[in-house]
Amino acid sequence: MEQNWIKFFTSTNFYQSEMVKQMLIENHIDAVLLNKQDFSHRNFGNIEVYIHHEDFAQAVEIMILNQINI
Repeated sequence: MEQNWIKFFTSTNFYQSEMVKQMLIENHIDAVLLNKQDFSHRNFGNIEVYIHHEDFAQAVEIMILNQINI
């Protein structure tokens, strides 16, 4: 992964992580998912949302305004 990307959100729930990613993208913040869950056992591992370092403050503000816990 390129430099300047930071982990912004982590969850074991794929759909929750996808919703966070889409909310960020809708607000013009580049976001990507990194799925670290075990393929055969979905109970192990996390799905992580990464954003650019310079977008962090705006992303936190969006999460707070939409009442999503980080």
